[in-house]
Amino acid sequence: MYLRSLKLRDFRSWPSLELELEPGVTVFVGRNGHGKTNIVEAIGYVAHLSSHRVAQDAPLVRSGQDNALISATAVNDGRELTAHVLINSHRANQAQINRTKLKSPREVLGVVKTVLFAPEDLALIKGEPAERRKYLDTILATRQPRLAGLKADYDRVLKQRAALLKTAGGALRKGYDDADGAAALSTLDVWDSQLSSLGAQLIYHRLQLVAELQEAVPEAYSTIAPESRPAHVEYRSTVPAVGEPEVIEAAMLAELGAKRQREIDRGMCLVGPHRDDLELILGTDPAKGFASHGETWSYALSLRIAEFHLVKGTGSDPILILDDVFAELDAKRRTRLVEVAANVEQVLITAAVDGDLPHNLEETHTHYVTAVDDAELGRISRMDHE
Repeated sequence: MYLRSLKLRDFRSWPSLELELEPGVTVFVGRNGHGKTNIVEAIGYVAHLSSHRVAQDAPLVRSGQDNALISATAVNDGRELTAHVLINSHRANQAQINRTKLKSPREVLGVVKTVLFAPEDLALIKGEPAERRKYLDTILATRQPRLAGLKADYDRVLKQRAALLKTAGGALRKGYDDADGAAALSTLDVWDSQLSSLGAQLIYHRLQLVAELQEAVPEAYSTIAPESRPAHVEYRSTVPAVGEPEVIEAAMLAELGAKRQREIDRGMCLVGPHRDDLELILGTDPAKGFASHGETWSYALSLRIAEFHLVKGTGSDPILILDDVFAELDAKRRTRLVEVAANVEQVLITAAVDGDLPHNLEETHTHYVTAVDDAELGRISRMDHE
């Protein structure tokens, strides 16, 4: 897969941008704040409907504008599709493929597939469980776009159930003998059933994925850091998660029943895949808190390399994005990353200066330089030259 063209309108610092791209390596060079990362962030947004830099969409819309537009034309085995995503500041986003408007932006998933390496990847090791859950769910949605809908449905039910626990605690404590209590508890039973059904499916697919990662991550890590302790990953769940979705669903319902009083007392959901974690282990210790800086980078690279190979296994190379990452790596890790990129159909690289690029990067690549101009509503980016 490769991106043939990219058009931006009012995305971050870009009032407008039109790029024609080719297979192979494309490099965007520019000082920090000049808009180079905004370009690959836009491509990643079309691929995942989320940014690797911020949790909310509002910062993606250029200051003073109501919306931003990303149009990306991808070529996959000779088939060409254009994905358009309209990011709205104050209402739901919209999307279309070619000229067809979509009922949900999620339907655009799969048109563009990317795997991104960035300095933010250190949060996979050092950050909170939410970072690692997002890592798993992103891979699931990239390989099977329908699973993005499953995750969205789970999050919707979780939000409704959490709202009930928070606002109806008094009624819930009255029990079934009280009319208000019985009504609130009956509603909670309904949410428990839906949460368990959706949560069990999500846990099941995560477990299937982790089983693949248990082979891919140690292999990648031993190649990058052969002198280090062996790496291993495990899925830690709040639910006794074994077997098919139906078995996991029954276990989750039982766990919700056992934790019900605690949940009512605390006004929050304590059971389900939103509380789970991907445990990253080095030797016998958790990587978080025990890994050195070099080991942390090696582990983060291993997770992304594993992701790349798993997504590639679905039929075509994803677009590989290396965002300002070479400046953070020593020569050995730079070399390993270039080796991964060597046979990829399209690689997009950002760097602050040409000196950050590794010496073993192929010489024949497209080269862009970003710059900025001062405007009334802040800096705006432009392409200086090729």
